[in-house]
Formats: sequence, C-alpha cells, structure tokens
Amino acid sequence: MTSHTTPGGPRAARKKDERRRLIRELLLVAGLFAVYKAGRTLSTGRTGEAFRNADRVWDAERALHLPGEGVVQRLLLHSDAVVHTANTYYAAVHFPATVLFLIWLYLRRPAHYLWTRRVLALLTGAALVLHLTFPLAPPRMLAAAHLVDTGQVYGPSVYRAAPAADTMANQFAAMPSLHFGWALMLAVGMIAATSSRLRALWLLHPLLTLLVVVGTANHYWLDALVATALLGAALLLVPWPATEPGAPLPVPDGAPDGRAVPVAAPAPGAGVAPAPARAGNVPAPAGADRAFVPPRVRAGAAPGGPHGVAEAAVVAVSGARRAGR
Repeated sequence: MTSHTTPGGPRAARKKDERRRLIRELLLVAGLFAVYKAGRTLSTGRTGEAFRNADRVWDAERALHLPGEGVVQRLLLHSDAVVHTANTYYAAVHFPATVLFLIWLYLRRPAHYLWTRRVLALLTGAALVLHLTFPLAPPRMLAAAHLVDTGQVYGPSVYRAAPAADTMANQFAAMPSLHFGWALMLAVGMIAATSSRLRALWLLHPLLTLLVVVGTANHYWLDALVATALLGAALLLVPWPATEPGAPLPVPDGAPDGRAVPVAAPAPGAGVAPAPARAGNVPAPAGADRAFVPPRVRAGAAPGGPHGVAEAAVVAVSGARRAGR
C-alpha cells in the first residue's frame, strides 16, 4: 500500500506565508523611511529661508506667551551628567524605540500594527511636505534664543557643527518634530493595544521626549504642537483597529440584513414534540414549531462571547421547555 503525503503540510505553508508577510513589511517600512530621509535632504541648501522662518516661529511663540525654550535647558545645564543623558536620549532612543514598538505590535497585535503603520506613514508623509515647504533652523542656531548647542558642547551629537557639511541629515527640518510625533504615537498605540491599568504611564515617553528635544535646543515648542496636530489628523483619517470584543459577527448565508435566521426544529420522533395548540383553543402562531436564533447567535459565531453565551442559553432553555410540554 502506497501513501502520498505533502511535505510539510499546512503548517509549513503557513510558516512560509508568515515569512513572506514579514519580509514584505520590512521592505515596506524600510522603503518608506528611505524615501523620507532622501526627501529631507532636498531643502538643505535653503539657509536664508530657514533662518527667516526661525525668526517668525520665535516671534510667534512670544506672541502666544509660550515659555522660552531656555527654561528647560537651564534645568538640564545644572548637571553635566543630566545634559549628557538628554543628548544620548535624543540620539539613541527615538528610532530604536519606534522599531521595537512596531515589532511588538506585529507579533502580538497584528490589527494594531497595521493601524499604527498607516498612521505613522501618514504622519511622516505630512511632515516631509512641511520640511520641504517650510525649512526651519532649530533654536540652537538662532542667535535671539541664546541657547547652547548641547550636542556639540557636551556630546553626543547626531549633527555636524556646520549644517552645510552634514550630508547625512537635514538640520533645517525642525518643524514638525518627528521625535515627539513618533513618541506620542508610540504612547497612543500602546494604550490602545494593551489593557493594563497602568498603560497611561506610556505618556511619560512623549513627555520626556518633549523636554529633551526642547532642552537640547533641537526643537521649538511649536514643532511639537504642529506634530501633535498632524498626528491628530492622521488618527481621524485612519480607521481604528477592530478589537475582538467589538468585531462584527459573521452573517450567515440568506441573512444579508443581519436578521434572525429560522432553523427547522427536529422531527417529532427525534425527541422534540411539536408545539400544541394554546389554551382556549387558540391555535399556535404559524412557525411556532420552528426555533429562531437570536440576531447575535449566528452561524460561525464563537459561543464564548458575552452575548453569545446568554442568548444560546435562552435558546436551549426554550427548546427544553417545548420538549417537556
């Protein structure tokens, strides 16, 4: 007797499909980031416009009575260790934290991963448009701000001293602050994807990021405010992920409008007697010998849901009562 088997079977096919999806996502995210980095460099030579915009932003902040960025920087400068830690946080936490956040969502919350990836892509694309149309010198370059370039003085720094010599980054792409925008999305995503009572503590990450980007004189307050507005718009445009408790139940064939589907009762000899006429010689209504499934108990629905359990119990009790009449 000869047996024929498929090497690997469904499990191997499933793993192969998962690898393909992972490679596709890695290429997609890497491609989007490469496009963003390349696009930022298009406005590196607009020095005069960048400084004129910096003067406008500085004046706008004073008109809005926002606190000066120097308030935060003076707190950092009280200790060399603190300012060095802030520079390290600015240089080393922003991108790795976002990558780890996306990896965790991909592995543990796939629906939230897709939602987050779309929101971040929309936010980053909008930021790129602003970087190209509104080049902005950071406050560390603005003489009127009287701030210290903490990266150059205390280290570490991700930028070169002369913007023209920095071929790896655009120092005139200050607005909006994606350091803050991505950090805020990380907090929003973790709060949405988790159920811990302490999940609101994720907001400490964007708060600390805000203090770092302002205190190190890399961004203005308005850079963070604009990033917040763009993120809010992206969250409104991208549909929120459907969670399991709120996901719509599947609708069986023959009931496209979601109404109850009649299910024929077993034959009288199968243990369920047909419903007799009601008292007072009033005949039972048509279809009384047919059991109806409530709207939420549908074909393919998981019986473990809160409504499914209750309504399935009602149907079972109703059938038992009919059988005992």
